[in-house]
Amino acid sequence: MPDDAAVARDAAEQDSAFAHPAAPPDATAPYGPHADQIVDFYAPRGAADRPAPLVVLLHGGAWRAPYDRAHVSPFADFLARRGFAVASVEYRRGTAGGLVPAQGGGDGPVAGRWPDTLDDVAAALDALPGLVRTALPAADPHRVVLTGHSAGGHLALWAAARHVLPEGSPWHRERPTPLRGVVALAPLGDLRVADELGVCSGAVRQFLGATGSGADAADADARFEERLAHADPAALLPTGIATTVVQGRTDIVVPQAVSEAYADAAAKAGEVVGLTLLEDVGHFPLIDPAADACAVVAEEIAQLAF
Repeated sequence: MPDDAAVARDAAEQDSAFAHPAAPPDATAPYGPHADQIVDFYAPRGAADRPAPLVVLLHGGAWRAPYDRAHVSPFADFLARRGFAVASVEYRRGTAGGLVPAQGGGDGPVAGRWPDTLDDVAAALDALPGLVRTALPAADPHRVVLTGHSAGGHLALWAAARHVLPEGSPWHRERPTPLRGVVALAPLGDLRVADELGVCSGAVRQFLGATGSGADAADADARFEERLAHADPAALLPTGIATTVVQGRTDIVVPQAVSEAYADAAAKAGEVVGLTLLEDVGHFPLIDPAADACAVVAEEIAQLAF
């Protein structure tokens, strides 16, 4: 368990990241009929002599309903001010009205919807080239970097690996999504390890629809194992796509061990994944425009995009 100082530091970092006012997008477009099937677009700020690289952003929040794309809108705006075009993707999260026991007592929202969350991310990525042509003409569709934070980092790694999915998977692609690369920020990149560590109060099993106790426990464990093959980035390697993971060493939300497990899985599959470890950085500075870590993230994206 983290000590009191670590908990206090994490809370202060979260407060800082969430203190910025929401940044309104320059355009918004749906990729499906549901209210959460929507993308916000941010045009690159300042004059440019050619189209800007496109950053596709997937927000985090443990795949839970209370955390939507609004909390990363300041980060999206930060990237736009650094010369990127940005597409911030919303997706279905949690279960409407669903509550589960939360850490420390009381009830908390369920993490993710199976299979809706993955349906949405796949649909959004497939629809983006057409949406970008209309909503974000300043973007270069040939220079695309996929990024995501926390649970969004998981979704970014997963979306880049759809061509590695079993051929019977509903999300399988014959060819890789055309990307310059992926920059995953404190991602849940190895779902098995994240589950073993109890990340986000059991969010992994909720996301996979694999919870149960007593007589239902065996069925839940079977669903967990079956669905890992379709949802765990650590099981979908190698991708052949340049990938960098950025991780704070003092992160107590998604510990460093999860990112290291993903990088180790990649190495065993014959692929090198960059792992940038930031000293004295927790979970939230990676998306906080006021934090130095956010500038490091922008530079990692730039190295792939430009």
